[in-house]
Amino acid sequence: MWLLFALLSALFAALTSILAKIGIDSVSSNLATAIRTVAVVIMAWIVVFITNEQGGIGSISRKSWVFLILSGLATGASWLCYYKAIKIGAVTKVVSVDKLSVVFTALLAFLFLHEQLTVKTAVGVLLITAGVLVMVI
Repeated sequence: MWLLFALLSALFAALTSILAKIGIDSVSSNLATAIRTVAVVIMAWIVVFITNEQGGIGSISRKSWVFLILSGLATGASWLCYYKAIKIGAVTKVVSVDKLSVVFTALLAFLFLHEQLTVKTAVGVLLITAGVLVMVI
């Protein structure tokens, strides 16, 4: 089931890039990011209420709050940079470079989460890096 959701995530991410590039034409990248963020917040809270998960707020630990907020700040910084990049660059190149997040995630997961960096993962990281270079150069 995770694969289905991952594929849907990739499809929606692709739609996000195309729709954003069209929508950002005469809008500042920061304002566009703020508008997108409001839409995401509304959608996320609708899903929380539809699934009746709002009662779980009180049981969230302090550690989880801190790391979820830090994750949100990282997401915000990523989105601001991403929208600025697609505003001034070719969306295919920006999206390609953005996929280096897979490489950074593998390295950070190894360093901070102590996940294994297997030969298969290392080869994948190298192939993604090579693919990004081919797409951008």
